[in-house]
Amino acid sequence: MTEAKIYSGSCHCGKVSYQVDLDLSQALITCNCSMCSRTGSLMAFVPEERFRLLSGEDALTDYQFNTKNIHHVFCATCGVRSFARGKDRKGAPMYMVNARCLAGVEVKELKITEYDGRSA
Repeated sequence: MTEAKIYSGSCHCGKVSYQVDLDLSQALITCNCSMCSRTGSLMAFVPEERFRLLSGEDALTDYQFNTKNIHHVFCATCGVRSFARGKDRKGAPMYMVNARCLAGVEVKELKITEYDGRSA
């Protein structure tokens, strides 16, 4: 049974804001790859139709590395990476949402799974 609900998220300065339909009862992912270990993202993944960018498209800066499959976007003003864009394994558009950037979410109450991205 899903416990999806609508969460509001943003960067630190608020220029970038969004809503996402998300089930936080499912485990989120922390990763030790070169990007995630530096940014500390706590990741949840959703299909494109469950993510709505409300403001800040013009404030986003895009960074890509390695295979360049993921758009690691961040606010050009405050530098916070509150979400990323990419495609799932079947090629469908998807979003990674950083749960640390969601309003009203207590990270210590979430289930977290570690992923070894450094070795992948």
